[in-house]
Amino acid sequence: MKALPLIIGFGGINAAGRSSFHHGYMRMVYDALSATQKAECLQSLSVLMQNGGEGNLDEQTILNGTLIRKVEKRYFDVDNVHLQKTIEVQGDKQAFQFLISKKDLPNQPPADWHIEPVGNDQFKITSNQPSQFLINDYQPFAVGAAGQLPSGFKLEDTYSSRNHPRGLQLAVYAASDALRATGLDWSHIQSLVSPEQISVYASSAMGQLDEFGGGGMLRSNLMGKRVSSKHCPMSLADMPADFVNAYVLGNVGSTGSLIGACASFLYNLRMGVEDIQSGRAQLAVVGAAEAPVVLEVMDGYRSMSALADDEGLKKLDGSDTADHRRACRPFAENCGFTMAESGQFFVLCSPELALKLGAKVYGAVPNVFVNADGIKRSISAPGVGNYLTIGRALDNMKQALQGGLDRSFVMAHGTGTPQNRVTESHILNSMAQEFKIKDWPVAAIKCFVGHSLGPASGDQLSATLGIFEHGILPGITTVNEFADDIYQDHLSLSTTHRQYEPGQLQAALLNSKGFGGNNATAVVLSNQWCNDYLQKQVSNEEWNNYQQKLENTQAQLSSYKDQVLSEVPASIYRYGEPAVEGYDISISQESIALPGYVNPVNLKTEFPY
Repeated sequence: MKALPLIIGFGGINAAGRSSFHHGYMRMVYDALSATQKAECLQSLSVLMQNGGEGNLDEQTILNGTLIRKVEKRYFDVDNVHLQKTIEVQGDKQAFQFLISKKDLPNQPPADWHIEPVGNDQFKITSNQPSQFLINDYQPFAVGAAGQLPSGFKLEDTYSSRNHPRGLQLAVYAASDALRATGLDWSHIQSLVSPEQISVYASSAMGQLDEFGGGGMLRSNLMGKRVSSKHCPMSLADMPADFVNAYVLGNVGSTGSLIGACASFLYNLRMGVEDIQSGRAQLAVVGAAEAPVVLEVMDGYRSMSALADDEGLKKLDGSDTADHRRACRPFAENCGFTMAESGQFFVLCSPELALKLGAKVYGAVPNVFVNADGIKRSISAPGVGNYLTIGRALDNMKQALQGGLDRSFVMAHGTGTPQNRVTESHILNSMAQEFKIKDWPVAAIKCFVGHSLGPASGDQLSATLGIFEHGILPGITTVNEFADDIYQDHLSLSTTHRQYEPGQLQAALLNSKGFGGNNATAVVLSNQWCNDYLQKQVSNEEWNNYQQKLENTQAQLSSYKDQVLSEVPASIYRYGEPAVEGYDISISQESIALPGYVNPVNLKTEFPY
């Protein structure tokens, strides 16, 4: 029997707040919470938004400073975007002249310039021909909304970020949160697991494109600045995994970064799942991080007519004002998706290790299915691959639930584009009909947090674990009614949150449709399903031993929860610790012992041919 990949920790942050303890999920379903739950949600966000400062923000300030909203000036000024405008200058029936300092003289002046020194390191330029110049200009940006981290939260202050791109800051924060949200000490985990049996898989879809990454590398020379030594390497899409390996975990086991556009997180999740199923790893840390609320990135998607712009929102509402809070409207009359930032990480492990550790189990991922679209006319258009991933996932989930698919729901990709609402609803509806699901509950959380590209399905998984725990299925609350052209005979869509009995929802399908035909669908099983499964696998004595260890884990989790409700913990960042080099290791034919690691790396491998 293959080992079932269990989720024993998760963390991160997006526009709804911190992922651990379901705080971000609670912000999405805030209106359906009890008074006590609302107070906890507000407290967690207040701490973030004040960076751990004393006192609490008022409720409306917190609510207004979270989820999708108008782009804040800390990213860029949407009302006054800086650009370079090309102008042509010529004299009025005569040569024109201007002064320029020596340091500003171009290395290769135009051939028609007559250059004459005038003293004080200045030169007079005379030209008989029209000349082109770039001057600073400003104009409003067409897209005003984005899913941004809670207002006031300074991600860069959570560790010595040293001018790291924001996407890597997100990765360090999210991985630290996920690790602490296991309630387990990392050194204890390492004492039970050989180094080669720990995997890390994480990426971004587009790389780091802000001024400290690829964006700075590409634009520096054109802005009169210098490219730094960090710009190029930190822009790589595999850096989220590299940073977690080097600065958070000290991992020497398997690693990788798979990229599948908006399905990138599920691609990485699939590698972690397969490592645990095959026995190649006992524990896997998987995730994705992306910070695309960058003017140039958003302008690229705007040029594709992919983003919901202000004019489109005004037309939808027949208003003179764009409703930025309702920019993303899945399965309704809509005009594009909403860009967002996020970092989401999850800790998976085998049942054997979970029982040894006394780990709290949040859920399980038995399979992630991936299929391409085949021949297609447009690389951006959806194809047939998503029918295959959902069909395979439904069959897998049917086996897990022993036919009880009425105990499941689907977390739709739900981008908020006109094309997605038709194509994805047809896929889901067709599959529900074939598998005899009458009213399949559908959630689409991008209406709250936007589309974070690579980590988008990580946002979905985090919310799914919250649904299993609290039983509240988020409604698509940014819409008044659903579009006439969607397929929903066998689907159950709602504009309001829905409450289910504990344990009523035991499985979910997470669906992702990536640009270029990167389709992925994951099966996720609830914490209750997992506990029932685990108890059947062991004796009463073993189960009682596990429960005793679990009590200690719960105590550690309670301590961490108290901490995050009172301060912003520093992210784990192990820069400056003694590095392990080849001269320090002990080598034999059977193993390699590394300083700082409890167990040696086993070199014994099976030759299967």
